[in-house]
Amino acid sequence: MNTHSVRRQKHSEKYQAILRAAIKVFAGRGFFQSTVADVAEAAGVADGTVYLYFKSKDDLLISIFNETMEEVIAKSRVELQKLDDPVERLGKLASLHLSWLGRDRQLAVVFQVELRQSTKFMEEFSTTRLAEYFEMIREIIVDGQKRGIFRQEIHPKVATKVFFGALDEMVTNWILSRRRYSLESMVQPVTDILIKGIEK
Repeated sequence: MNTHSVRRQKHSEKYQAILRAAIKVFAGRGFFQSTVADVAEAAGVADGTVYLYFKSKDDLLISIFNETMEEVIAKSRVELQKLDDPVERLGKLASLHLSWLGRDRQLAVVFQVELRQSTKFMEEFSTTRLAEYFEMIREIIVDGQKRGIFRQEIHPKVATKVFFGALDEMVTNWILSRRRYSLESMVQPVTDILIKGIEK
């Protein structure tokens, strides 16, 4: 089996084990202080096995983001299809966003801290799954404007970034706080402020 075909087996147990180990190692030691050998050891595989699935340590980090976002976007679309009201849909998206990171502190640390220190990731930022996630938020806001629920003068792209930025900041505060609390408890306060700000 060649390297390319191995890399495509994204749902294999070994691939997922390596990703999970990378999340644990990067969150615990920091991306720059970690090595591929550290990840391999945590995953219980040889160093060379990691390279069968990932081109580099940077590739591992970006794959954590893209794989996670792919899953989050797919699940979010399924949940959003069950709702029609734009206000409810934004609330649901906020709930989903905070709940999936709130369930996994190590993943949240990788997302909020380690990814943003990677030059490689920041260079590819606009081409990642994040653009698709932003578009999903923007579509809800535009729909709300068309229905006369949200103010017409609100710029959809700006509102999208404000919405995401608020959720993003809540996650960052959560991982940096010495106080232990449920991240999901922030859903209502955040959505109340944001939605009231764009409603007519």
